[in-house]
Amino acid sequence: MSRVAFVTGGTRGIGKAIVERLKADGMKVAAGYSGNEEAAKATASELGVMVVKGNVGNYEDCANAIKAVEAELGPVDVLVNNAGITRDGFFHKMTPQQWSEVISVNMDSVFNMTRQVIEGMRERSWGRIVNISSINGQKGQAGQTNYSAAKAGLIGFTKALALESAKKGITVNAICPGYIDTDMVANVPENVLASIVAGIPIGRLGKGEEIADMVSFLAGERAGFVTGATLTLNGGQYMAA
Repeated sequence: MSRVAFVTGGTRGIGKAIVERLKADGMKVAAGYSGNEEAAKATASELGVMVVKGNVGNYEDCANAIKAVEAELGPVDVLVNNAGITRDGFFHKMTPQQWSEVISVNMDSVFNMTRQVIEGMRERSWGRIVNISSINGQKGQAGQTNYSAAKAGLIGFTKALALESAKKGITVNAICPGYIDTDMVANVPENVLASIVAGIPIGRLGKGEEIADMVSFLAGERAGFVTGATLTLNGGQYMAA
């Protein structure tokens, strides 16, 4: 049976790598996006997947996205909450807008999307939810109190929902990538990026495909005994207990 997967923020960076891998695994995949039409068209054309536009911070947009996916592909079995933005700045200068935008897209979105699929997963007694957190949700990062708070929140969400859902055959896990070679990281000033890489024991940025490999396992049939886990993929930069 071909599973149906939905990946938020699935037309660029880590999300696109996840979409490509799940499609290669034989799943029917839809990729969510918010505004970059060029990237969405490229993803649909290159990977042969459905793309769905909407703001993950808006509950109704998320409801409409899932309805569209289910109408075309079928009930969603795998949800990857990957969408994320940054609005960096030191907290004593941070505006309410910088705070609320990041919390909305990075944290509220996980409720908005997961709420749309959880009842169906419970009824079918099978589901896989993978939340993409961050190394900075584990260790914190100066200039990212908003982002770190949201990504740390995903870890608590993951653990609680895993407890609620385990007996229904639904697994819920979090992945905390370190610094990955994406457009978001490419926007970091060159001198800052060099210092970041110097602090990674493996000595390089991660690759989107490496995150996608882990998502592939967690989304698969053989991952039924893995739930409530927080998996760190950061090249040894931060080693959580």
